[in-house]
Amino acid sequence: MKERYIGRILLLIAFSALCALLLISIFVVKEGMAALFSTGFFSFLFGREWNPDARIFGILPFILGSLWATVGALVIGVPVGVGCAIFLAEFVPSRAVLFLKPAIELLAAIPSVVFGFIGVVVLTPVMRSFFGGSGASLLTASCVLGVMILPTIISISLDAFRAVPPSFKEGSIALGATRWQTVRMVLLPAAKPGIAAGVILGMGRAIGETMAVIMVAGNAIKVPLSILAPARTLTTNIALEMGYAAGPHRQALFACGIVLFLFVMVLNVVANAFIRSHRNEG
Repeated sequence: MKERYIGRILLLIAFSALCALLLISIFVVKEGMAALFSTGFFSFLFGREWNPDARIFGILPFILGSLWATVGALVIGVPVGVGCAIFLAEFVPSRAVLFLKPAIELLAAIPSVVFGFIGVVVLTPVMRSFFGGSGASLLTASCVLGVMILPTIISISLDAFRAVPPSFKEGSIALGATRWQTVRMVLLPAAKPGIAAGVILGMGRAIGETMAVIMVAGNAIKVPLSILAPARTLTTNIALEMGYAAGPHRQALFACGIVLFLFVMVLNVVANAFIRSHRNEG
């Protein structure tokens, strides 16, 4: 009897989370659809000019800024994160991992504004001295985001390596493979679904980050033509302008939220399909 009540309570909690997500989605769509209809979906999505005073709303620069900042963060964060997870799983004593893993996960608790402040004070001057310009650019934002997603990728990848049955490693070594060959040819393929899950969560953190990107990306309303160009992302555009937006301008910002929501959904669907295909191959 008690188990039945517990099961119903857990079911209610699960449905409440789904209802909250549904209500948020309905609210964002309701507020933003007017801007999509008035501007036109393709004009809104592929327009290069954002001028709220003239009621011109084109978000292509923000989409490309979000895309390139996220890709740059993954290029920096994934190799470092997976390499760190391999090092912790295979080459570090287990007693040391007991202290190192919580210390790495503690990075996720640091507020994003702190990462942004460090980026402004430390990283931006370095970029300015090496590449010129203001130093605030997509490259700077990618570096900051790459560090921010490391705890997620390292923690989940480490758990994925630990979940690989010990017999896989023992069989490989028994056949004469070296330690590195075992990691590269046995452990990495076996842990690939778990690593991909960590990359997905890291990607979600990168594409949804706002405050740190505001501080280091430059916030230029133009299509970024290089990694060294300043840019503005969808999230930073919403954060910067929502405080004073009204009327069609406010609706256009909610429409940015719709596009961001769809963007994240598509990325998650593609990534989950990738995980399922490799899991089936295994």
